[in-house]
Order: sequence, then C-alpha cells, then structure tokens
Amino acid sequence: MEEHVLAAVERATTRPSERYDTITVRPISPVIGAEVSGLDLATELSDAQLAEVRRAFLAHHVLVFRDQVLSAEDHKRFAGHFGELRRQPLADLDGGDPAILEISAGRDSRFVAGEDWHTDGTAEAEPSLGSMLYVTRTPEIGVGGDTLWANMHLAYEMLSPPMRAFLDGLTAVHDGLIPWQGHTPPPEYVVPKSEHPVVVRHPETGRRLLFVNAGFTSHIVQLSRVESRALLDMLFDWVAQQPILSCRVRWTPNTLVFWDNRCTQHHAVWDYYPHSRYGQRVTINGSRPTG
Repeated sequence: MEEHVLAAVERATTRPSERYDTITVRPISPVIGAEVSGLDLATELSDAQLAEVRRAFLAHHVLVFRDQVLSAEDHKRFAGHFGELRRQPLADLDGGDPAILEISAGRDSRFVAGEDWHTDGTAEAEPSLGSMLYVTRTPEIGVGGDTLWANMHLAYEMLSPPMRAFLDGLTAVHDGLIPWQGHTPPPEYVVPKSEHPVVVRHPETGRRLLFVNAGFTSHIVQLSRVESRALLDMLFDWVAQQPILSCRVRWTPNTLVFWDNRCTQHHAVWDYYPHSRYGQRVTINGSRPTG
C-alpha cells in the first residue's frame, strides 16, 4: 500500500481506549462493525444503556445484536430512540405496517434488494440516518446471505491528497430511477432525485466522507459526461475492490443489525438461491447532507 493509504488506515484503527459499563462491544474488524451483547432489545432500555449504544454506533458505524426475540413493536420502539421512523413509500399498496419493510428472497426471486454496493435512499433530499434490519429466517442450507458494510470515512481518507482536494466542492445527482433499471416502478411511486456534495461531513461527528454510490449516483454536475463517468466508476470500484474498508456480517436467526446510513455503503450477498431468507427493516429519518 502507498504511504498515504497506510497512514489513513492506521489513523482509523487507532482509537482511544473504549470502556462500556452496561454493554459489551466486540469489534468485527479494525475499521468498521461491532457485535454488542448484554442487552435484551425486547425490554425498555435505560438511559445509560442507550447512551452507550449511541457511542458505540458512532464509533463503529454498524452494530450487531444477536439472539433477540422481538415483536414489531419492540423493533420500532428501539429504532424510535434514535429518531423519527420513516414511512415506507409503497406501504399503502400492500396494507402493511408503514414503518416496516419486509426483506425476503426465495426460490421465486429473480433479484434481491441491495446486490450491489450502495447507500440507501440517497436520491432523497434527506437520506436516512440509518436502518435496523431484523432477520428471523436464514437460508435452510445453513450458510449464505451475508451482508458487507464499508466505511466511507476511510474510503475518502485513503484517497490521495490531490484527489481529495479535487473532490471537495463537487456535487453529484442521485437518481431514484437507477435501482429500477429493467423494471417499471408503480405509477403511485414518486421518483426522487437530489443533488448532494460528493464529500460530506457526518452531522454528528463532523468527519468527512465520500458520498457517491453505484446504487443511486448518476453523474457529477461540474464535469463533462465522459469525465463524470470515468471518475464515478473509479470511486465505485475503489469501494468494491478495497476489502480493508469493510466488515462481513454472517446472519443467524433473530439477529438485528443497526447501521449508520450516513457514512457506510452495504452489499447484500445473494449466494443462497434457491434457499430463502426473511427479515424486517425499520428506517430512521435523517437530514440533508452538507459539505
């Protein structure tokens, strides 16, 4: 690795000593992700417990809670401690709970949501703070269906100083039609489109991060079509081809994962066809990204 890359990784892995009094936090990788134990999310958590979950969330960006038996109300109550719950845009079509999105795949599936690296909903003017996915059924074969998350702070910091300087101040368009390529969205669906900075600051920590993704970003406003395509393809490949940026979560039944959508990308691995997996996702409203 080049010196500036090694320096960025070293900074990301050198954290002040973490101490938690009410939970146990075990990192999954040096740069992103942690397993949290010592909590029953079906119960009302204390202020001290919630404060430590928040601190771990900002430090690790992805938190994994295993062996949780939750009702839909438990799921929503826990998520509600971190912000207002997002109403799913197509919830009225199926008559389900507007705060819960069902995530399922099986023998009849021809695609699954999130197969490519992406950040959820960046075509929205105010993308989400994060989501909590609660998986209750994993593939019958006993393996498969992992999800990877990548640290977009580190993705930015590992770029060369001239590239970081070039990206600062650029903006990109995020188009909600991109995930629908090859499919037709329902007529009731209002397709979002927004322009966001290419480099933004995390609203709570102020730390800079790369904010473009293959799932929604169509082009960079200040560049020509050819220049934009070349730069975006490089940045998309940068995330996909740098394993050091990511952690891999292996799902077990009754696992809940809470991720910070503001500073991560994720990739759902569909390697279990024709077997099935089922979960429910609750999303927390966020704010407009700022540079």
